[in-house]
Amino acid sequence: MRKTLLITEIFPPTHGGSGRWFWEIYRRFPFGTVQVLTDENPDSESADAEFPHRVFRDSLSSPVWGIASLKGLVFYWKLWRRVDQISRSHSIQQVHCGRLMPEGLVALLNKMRRSIPYTCYVHGEDVEIARTSREISILTRWVMRHAEKIIANSENTANILRSWWGIEDQLVVMTPGVDVDRFRPASQNRPSRWPGKRVVLTVGRLQKRKGHDMMIRALPLIRNQIPDAHYCIVGGGEEESALRSLASSLKVRDLVEFAGELNDQDMLECYQQCDLFALPNRRVNNDDEGFGMVLLEAQSCGRPVLAGDAGGTRETLIQGDTGVIVDCTEPEPLANKVNELLGDPSQLDKMGQAGRVHMEKNFSWDELAVRAIERLG
Repeated sequence: MRKTLLITEIFPPTHGGSGRWFWEIYRRFPFGTVQVLTDENPDSESADAEFPHRVFRDSLSSPVWGIASLKGLVFYWKLWRRVDQISRSHSIQQVHCGRLMPEGLVALLNKMRRSIPYTCYVHGEDVEIARTSREISILTRWVMRHAEKIIANSENTANILRSWWGIEDQLVVMTPGVDVDRFRPASQNRPSRWPGKRVVLTVGRLQKRKGHDMMIRALPLIRNQIPDAHYCIVGGGEEESALRSLASSLKVRDLVEFAGELNDQDMLECYQQCDLFALPNRRVNNDDEGFGMVLLEAQSCGRPVLAGDAGGTRETLIQGDTGVIVDCTEPEPLANKVNELLGDPSQLDKMGQAGRVHMEKNFSWDELAVRAIERLG
């Protein structure tokens, strides 16, 4: 097993699906084989103490990913110096990058200096957004060309890499997974968080591609058929103000719960006690949902799921058995499907049970970590 430096801006306690992915996979690597360089976080002490490998904290956040400005050059220079110091001090033999940019560019500079190979993770939306900037596109291609491996988080992302970026020989598909011991169905007779309600739950950052707005637009149609419907949104983000205004303008504010960022236990209870988990994602410009780890967590808790027909979300479920894929570009198809599902509790239970089995068989972190060590070690 080569000694590995993982560079990632997103890492617990910072919330984010990719950060949880890295945490779960790399904590299962053999002791002493991993070092992590991640962003500063004032609440990191307890999280770092729980992680079995050494974690270094520095400033990995930059509003500028290019090198055509002084701010960008200073950012990359400082980060490269830090990576170079860790590489020398800890005899690093390979670097793993949480993204192509900016982490991958630093790894490329490190390779030019110390001949240390690097591997980059790709999440889908990152390479799509890179296409919108000539400078970032050029830098991204440069990073890809010299990488040892490119890890796609889904077949959908892999197809983007093949068709738009010409990546094939270095390409490895490795999906995120779920902790099936932690995310499990609720025990019997637990008091409900939402007594008397039929609850649709969405967990995730409040971004346009996640589709919270489309679910809110669907609520007037849902309420006509399901009067006790309730929509709970867990997470924060830049769209919150717009979503609150939308709910008020449609006169469904009483149906929408903005729960904000929850601790792990409260979020788990939301998964376990909702009637339907929904990620009504859609493509917005070049922004797409690469995979959708929250769909795994909901199924692991024995809940049926609904996802949009864009990006890689369909790879998380078995259509018709553990959940459904719906066109979420308009509210009517979404409302019709939610009404159909909420109106058939026995079908919801059957889907939830099948989802739990699907997660245990195909998405357990323990099994995915074994594969990762085989492919990346």
